[in-house]
Amino acid sequence: MPVTNAVLGPNVKIALPELVNIYGCTIGSDTKIGPFVEIQKNAFIGARCKISSHSFICEGVTIEDEVFVGHGVMFINDRKPRATADGALQQESDWTVIPTRVGFGASLGTGSVIMCGVTIGARAIIGAGAVVTRDVKEDAMVAGVPARALIARE
Repeated sequence: MPVTNAVLGPNVKIALPELVNIYGCTIGSDTKIGPFVEIQKNAFIGARCKISSHSFICEGVTIEDEVFVGHGVMFINDRKPRATADGALQQESDWTVIPTRVGFGASLGTGSVIMCGVTIGARAIIGAGAVVTRDVKEDAMVAGVPARALIARE
């Protein structure tokens, strides 16, 4: 079964549950999850969020209420990923999860990549395809690779 050991709040809607991989996480009420989404253990999704198709939310990610996650958004929880440790495939004990937080009402554009250890402030907007490598302030709008604040022109 694609949804296992997850805590789902009331009215969580999962489009095509046979096409998601959700396990060991918590998802708040009235949140909508698209197809081809993976949400790993120890991730937290708030209430009234929209997680669009093909997104990956890994262990250690906290998404507060009313956040929009666009199609194909990827989170990363390890700054120095490796396949092996001392010549053997890495085990869970060989690395430490680096947590990431997305604030209330933020919007993450399609195809954005969110590096571990960052905080995205409330109501911030992340442009499509952006790579977020450092904290984003509340109400900020960032875009690019790496993501940088956009300057509004009058």
